[in-house]
Amino acid sequence: MRWIFSLLAIFLLTFGMAHGAIAQTQTPQSQDAKIPVQIAKPLSKVEMQQLEDLAKQAFAATNAGDFPKAESYWTKMIESFPENAAAWSNRGNAKASQNKLEAAILDYTQAIKLAPSATDPYLNRGTALEGLQRWQDAIADYDRVLALDAKDAGAFNNRGNAKASLGKWQEAIEDYQTATNLDPHFSFVRANYVQALYQVGKTDEAIKMMRNILRKYPNFADVRAALTAALWQQNKAGEAESNWVSVESLDPRYRDLDWVANTRRWSPAMTTALENFLKLQ
Repeated sequence: MRWIFSLLAIFLLTFGMAHGAIAQTQTPQSQDAKIPVQIAKPLSKVEMQQLEDLAKQAFAATNAGDFPKAESYWTKMIESFPENAAAWSNRGNAKASQNKLEAAILDYTQAIKLAPSATDPYLNRGTALEGLQRWQDAIADYDRVLALDAKDAGAFNNRGNAKASLGKWQEAIEDYQTATNLDPHFSFVRANYVQALYQVGKTDEAIKMMRNILRKYPNFADVRAALTAALWQQNKAGEAESNWVSVESLDPRYRDLDWVANTRRWSPAMTTALENFLKLQ
């Protein structure tokens, strides 16, 4: 996956990616705070308290990783307040976190109908579409986000991921560069950017970027694994091996080339470089 950002953000910096079939992309938001809470009629104090209590319970379940329970709370909110776009989008997030992507897309679509000017449901639906390998549909959703907010770094990152999956590496690089310019501290987009640079043969630039990332985030397993592969291809065996020791302690999944290629969605060139390294391990 090129990386997606959200609930997993802090986890990824230390341990690598855990979500399925979505690159390091901006993932579904844990709380769609930017979506207007649309209520057709004024609420009583009791109804307001009910709404607040359900939301608190849903977010607590989400933070605990209990996504089925979070989904049930959002469902209760939707049953009482069906015009609440945020509830639909957040229930979509809970479903996406359970890999119920088709069902999540239906919820995001309903949120979009209720709040067509909100960006989060489009971004989240695009992420779910990526999980189903519906790259063009995902790009269309990211385009819509950017039409609403031309400075959304997450949308540029995600669109770059989808374009990379279509083999449009130069276009992906342009999106990653824009995302980086908009948010210089967005480390996940740099991990994706590295993959694209390496794929088009800009090896030295990719290695320089990886070293810079690791100076700030030394436990970023994905980047350290990629640096291992790139250094090995340059016959810098000692430095490659040294980096790999850290990778193995941080996230052993990088030994699984199928996971690297199809779940994390590394570029073909970087995946091949890692395969060459692992053959001699």
